[in-house]
Amino acid sequence: MRGRTKLDLRVLLARKVVTEGGDFKARLKFPIDYPYSPPAFRFLTKMWHPNIYETGDVCISILHPPVDDPQSGELPSERWNPTQNVRTILLSVISLLNEPNTFSPANVDASVMYRKWKESKGKDREYTDIIRKQVLGTRVDAERDGVKVPTTLAEYCVQTKAPALDEGPELLYDDYYEDGEAEAGSCFGDDGDAGDASGPEES
Repeated sequence: MRGRTKLDLRVLLARKVVTEGGDFKARLKFPIDYPYSPPAFRFLTKMWHPNIYETGDVCISILHPPVDDPQSGELPSERWNPTQNVRTILLSVISLLNEPNTFSPANVDASVMYRKWKESKGKDREYTDIIRKQVLGTRVDAERDGVKVPTTLAEYCVQTKAPALDEGPELLYDDYYEDGEAEAGSCFGDDGDAGDASGPEES
């Protein structure tokens, strides 16, 4: 990434989650001392998610500076280190999209809605209704941009020629996952004692 200050991407989500079929635009912005300091990851497309600020900035451990901060609840090993790269960042973000961490939310309202949805076993649909409206909106944007969003597993697996870096935003498909400008305020907050224990450890 030497010489580049930002990287625009399109994150296409295919797994059986509420964001399935979405085409979300995002941007990685790299500091001058990258890879010794982490980049900032921001969704340019509106994303309603417990770990994403309303600005689109993503709150996740891997993008936090490698400092020892006992107050954060994070281990130093969970934070950024120079061996991380764009691929590991994207895989971590996709994992977070699929399994939000409600213990330290960036969007408290989204976190509360998500927990209600999980605890009701899908009967409380307020969270999913918002997400699905956003997904439909991304498909309209994709069509306008000339991007065909895959709708089947076979379409996601089709081998295509990747565009050159200067030709446009890169595409990241969720199926490849096998197993300001970050916001100034800290995303380490106590969202109450009703957190979803099944969520990942990223914050």
